[in-house]
This record gives sequence, structure tokens and C-alpha cells, in this order.
Amino acid sequence: MISRYSKPEMAAVWSEENRFQKMLEVEIFAAEAMAKLGLIPKKAVETVKKKAKINVERINEIELTVKHDVIAFLSAVVETTGPDGRFLHLGMTSSDVLDTATGAQLKESAQLIILETKKLASLLAKLAKKYKMTPVMGRTHGVHAEPTTFGLKAAGWYCEIKRSIERLEIALETVSYGKISGAVGTMAHLNPSVEQYVCRKMGLKSEPVSTQIIPRDRHSVYFSTIAHLGAALERIAVEIRHLQRTEVAEAEEPFTKGQKGSSAMPHKRNPIISENICGLARLLRGYAVTAMENIALWHERDISHSSTERIMFPDASLAVHYMLKRMQTLAEGLSVYPENMQANLDKTKDVIFSGTLLLSLVDKGLAREAAYAAVQAAAFDARANKISLEEACLRSADIKKLLTSKEIKRDCDLKSQYKNIGHIFKRIFKK
Repeated sequence: MISRYSKPEMAAVWSEENRFQKMLEVEIFAAEAMAKLGLIPKKAVETVKKKAKINVERINEIELTVKHDVIAFLSAVVETTGPDGRFLHLGMTSSDVLDTATGAQLKESAQLIILETKKLASLLAKLAKKYKMTPVMGRTHGVHAEPTTFGLKAAGWYCEIKRSIERLEIALETVSYGKISGAVGTMAHLNPSVEQYVCRKMGLKSEPVSTQIIPRDRHSVYFSTIAHLGAALERIAVEIRHLQRTEVAEAEEPFTKGQKGSSAMPHKRNPIISENICGLARLLRGYAVTAMENIALWHERDISHSSTERIMFPDASLAVHYMLKRMQTLAEGLSVYPENMQANLDKTKDVIFSGTLLLSLVDKGLAREAAYAAVQAAAFDARANKISLEEACLRSADIKKLLTSKEIKRDCDLKSQYKNIGHIFKRIFKK
């Protein structure tokens, strides 16, 4: 991932230094386990632990010749340990090291993502509670429907992010696995206790049945979960983009001192955070598809998955982490304009209460089809003649014979729309 979309803490997880350090830890823990079994000298393991160093430049230099990253890694490490380095990697295959190290990186990555997602959930909860009863126009098909509240919009975002956290917790558990089982997973040259020891030390569980690699359905769960989270962030971003349109102007992204919106038009304040999030969400969905493609490999393994994973693991993790940080900035600094929300509510006057009037007529005994036709005619009359729906209903013989003027006025009251908002919030926030 380019540095523009990388935050330091996640970049550190997926750095070459961290990757090779995790690989070295796997090798040393495996050697420790073998020493406990009396298979290699304990003194040699102690020497390796003291002397082993990671030199990324040297590893990359050796790989230019050997064309194999794990062999290059081992060769560079042995240069720092001396002869005792020969006790590393005994009975192991490259993927024992790579997949176990990657499992540790994925665990760190998932924990960071969960942390930032929880921060966002907290910000959305504050937004929801602050604007719990702030009236705003609800829209379906982009057209005025019935009134809702801005707090309820934010509460919906909060609930979706909470569901994402639940899925992330499952993904964290799913990817936190390692394997030290040899070339085809049979442990032919390894004692099972070596795998148990290494995985425990790495903070992982042992893969129950591995081939040369850990099954890639585990990784697919991780990428699918990230893609779902990306889509949840995109849903919020799409809404903010619409609300920031000049014609709507109900909410606006933070615009910092010195920020500029356009090289040509000084007046511009564009929803760039939201648009940025929408674009990156597309990448995450693409990675989820590729992760699924990586599940089915030839026999005990081919390397068709390998090239994609070198890109996907860091890029998807960095992208979603960056998106979460950006959305936190947006949620914390969002400008909300209740007066514009009310002005937009007023644009369609009280025709937005047509559903309430429909139900009142049905309650009076009128067939639903007839009630619908009567209210629709009144709504269209109000629209055509630029009068209120209440006035149009009072002009309608079909409505007037069933509803009193007081009942019509009651049904055209905004407050009647919000009688259950408190119930919904109690269901979400438990108080």
C-alpha cells in the first residue's frame, strides 16, 4: 500500500522487518522445542538466540541469487549466528515458517482493526444520542418519504459497525492459527509437540489438519469480514456525500484551517473523506474475491495464491485501517445543520404525513384501496395548488366525511412520527 493510505501502527505490522522478525521467532521457538526433546543441543539454541539478527537488505540481496525468500532469510540469519545456525529449520518446510508468521501478523492486524472499529462505534453512539430527536427528512429512491431523525440515522450506522465488530472477533479467532507440520502436513520429520510449542509461544492455535499450508478459507474469512466493514463505512460515506450536496446541505464533513477544495474554484468544500472511503471500499471487495479464489489449490499446495497474498495481506489491512481512521475524523468533526433539515422538511409541506392519514381512514372503516386513492388525490391537489395537505384534506369530501378537522390536524403533526424513537434507542443502548 502506498504511504498516502498507510498509518504507522498498521504499517509496522506489515513491514518487512516485522515479517522477518516473526519468521525468526518461529525458527527459534521450533529449535527450543527440539532442544527440549533432546534432538539438538540446548547450548546451540542459546547461541542462536543471542546472535541471530535480521538484516532486510542482506536477505533481499541473497534472494536475487537464490530466488527463494525463506532460503534467503535463513542464509542471512546463519551469517549472524555462525555454525550453530545449522540447527534451524530442521524437518520444516518454508510454509511452516511463512504461514505461522503470517498468522501472527494477521492476529496483530485484526486486533488493531477491532480497536479502531470500537473507537468509531463510540463516536457514532455519541452522534446518535446527540441528535436523537433532531428531525430530518427520510428519503427513499432519493425522494422525500416520511420524517425520521438524524440520531436514528446515526444509530443505524452504529448498529452496523457493532455487527462488524462481532464479525471481526470471529475473523480474529479464525486466522490466529499456525502450523509446523512439514512438506505435506504429515509431521513425518517432526514431533507434534514442536508445533504445539511454537504455536503457543506465537499466541496461536495449531491448525488441526494442514497440507503444506494452512487452509486458505481461514484467510478468506478475514478478507470477507474486512470487505463487509468497508461496505459499512461506505454506506455511511454515501449518506454524508448526499447530505453535503448544496441542494441538501444537512451535514458536512470537517473542513480544516488552510484546507482547499479546488485548484480552480476557491469556494469549494468537497466531501473528500467520504469519497475516499467509497473508493477504497471497492478495493476491499476485490481482495475478498481473490481470497476466495485462493482457497482451491492443487493437491497439497501450489503457489498460485502466494503472489496475491504478498499484495493483499498488507494492502487490505492498511486500507481498512486507514478508512477507519478517516471515518473517525469525519464522525468526530461532522457539522450538522438542523435548520437546513427543517427547511428541507418544509419543502414538501405536510404531504409527508400521507401514510398517517391513510391509516386513520382505514381505522374509520374505509377500504385500504379507497383510502389510498383519497389521500393520494389530496396530496396531488396540495402539490399542484401549492397548499398544505391538511388544507387539501379539508377540501376532500371523501376524507372530510370520515375525519374531523382536529383529526386531520393531529395526523399532520411531526411529533406523531416520533412516538417510538425512545423505544428504538432503548433497544440499542439498553437505557
